[in-house]
Amino acid sequence: MAHTRIRTLAPSVTEPRGHGLHLSAWDAGSDADAQTWLRGHLDPDFQRWNTPLRPMTGLDAARESLRARAREAGEGRSASFRITDGADGTTLGHIGVGEINLPLKLARVGYWVLPEARGRGVATRALLLASRWAFAELGLHRLELGHALGHGASCRVAERCGYRYEGTMRGAMFEENRRDAFRDAHLHARLATDAEPAAPDAR
Repeated sequence: MAHTRIRTLAPSVTEPRGHGLHLSAWDAGSDADAQTWLRGHLDPDFQRWNTPLRPMTGLDAARESLRARAREAGEGRSASFRITDGADGTTLGHIGVGEINLPLKLARVGYWVLPEARGRGVATRALLLASRWAFAELGLHRLELGHALGHGASCRVAERCGYRYEGTMRGAMFEENRRDAFRDAHLHARLATDAEPAAPDAR
């Protein structure tokens, strides 16, 4: 089916490759991309640790979410990457660089991996690749990463990628499936001047 291509990356943004991965643009006009975006957000493990501002209720909501990210990319406020296998192009998950503040040289990163791609170091490799891109291409000095207290897997990814634990932020995230209650979160950060850790082997 023909559709208008709406990329979640600004036209000038390069698509990073390395560590066995290709970080490419999501296409808000693609049914396949919208279905994958929806599947990722409906995954029970994603929902356990993340409560988006707007519920992801179906394909129309998924398309609008991707269109919103495309608008933010056009305004230079974020970059949303589809994590794909560097060899065959299979979609593995998502990683985003958001809340970009160029005057302060600061941004926040977030990611999720589809269930069938877990256990292969995908999040770690993607975060290393996206971090290198953000420092080099955007000229950022600091990248922050927050995750809900108790999310051990995300904590380990952050630490493997050189994002040091800086403390606990009180009431910094919505509780699971609630927008009227809050939970604590860990804050991790990496500076452009920090050493880049070695990437795990692609599996």
